[in-house]
Amino acid sequence: MSNTITELDQQTMDHQTTHQRNDGIPFDSDLFSAININRSAVERRAATMGKRRSIKKQWQAAWLLKAISCIDLTTLAGDDTPSNVTRLCAKAKSPVRKDLLEALEMTDVGLQVGAVCVYHNFVPHAVKLLEGSNMPVAAVSTGFPAGNIGLEEKIKQIELSVAAGAMEIDIVISRDLVLQSKWKELYEEVAAYRKACGPAHMKTILATGEIPTYTKVAKASWVSMMAGSDFIKTSTGKEPVNATIPVSLVMIRAIRAYQQLTGYKVGFKPAGGIRKAKQALTWLILMKEELGNDWLEPDLFRFGASSLLGDIERQLEHFVTGRYSASFRHPMG
Repeated sequence: MSNTITELDQQTMDHQTTHQRNDGIPFDSDLFSAININRSAVERRAATMGKRRSIKKQWQAAWLLKAISCIDLTTLAGDDTPSNVTRLCAKAKSPVRKDLLEALEMTDVGLQVGAVCVYHNFVPHAVKLLEGSNMPVAAVSTGFPAGNIGLEEKIKQIELSVAAGAMEIDIVISRDLVLQSKWKELYEEVAAYRKACGPAHMKTILATGEIPTYTKVAKASWVSMMAGSDFIKTSTGKEPVNATIPVSLVMIRAIRAYQQLTGYKVGFKPAGGIRKAKQALTWLILMKEELGNDWLEPDLFRFGASSLLGDIERQLEHFVTGRYSASFRHPMG
């Protein structure tokens, strides 16, 4: 067996956060007011992703293992129960079947997903189940998914989740502020959330499926980063349109420009509708080409997903056996 898989994924396991957390900068509309995104150009560029590169055989297996380490394994359903979260956490700690890891010579790597993402009321349960794993629990907050509750309630939700042990908070912005171009108000809102998060890292969800133009997506990205977001995230997963390559391209180019200006590295999280291993490869290629290798690590890149892991595991079994298996061979836990 080639060492390709072990070497590439060992880099993920050994990776330590070396960048400074984004402290944000004072609000300055001059930094983004002139942005005007060319939709046709963005969509032409996005259409080439996944076609210009072909990742096969052991390299594909290695990249899929990399993708696993960047998954925020998520359950955000109305019928969630403690037993659902228990199964999710078990899968998060052991995301690939033991026999496949043995065949891939990966049993000693300690492969696990990037985080487990749940509703606030399941945070204590998830924290207990993941004790000793070094894996963070992420909580959705601020009136997820719509965000249509008062600011005080939103901040209280964040504080309660952090107190319960959540190390990452996925917050939603007030979309009406974006739609009305109330950028200073958006900045103040996100900055208040960041303050409430304290030591917990904050992922800011733009809900891009409800933002009508790429220009507004870019400006919302800038304002969210200026206010101290550690990550910017495409979607809640509940909108009619969730993560897409074009909107991701707009957001990660904003991340690149923000880093060039401030020196801060901000993470990116596409979420919603990413179910297939092939899609995961396309996003990894996008991150590598646009932002570089630092954004192929879980401290700067995450997939928000619930079913993606099952398809990746299925593809890894195909690499090992040469045959595709039924999906029931790869249960959640």
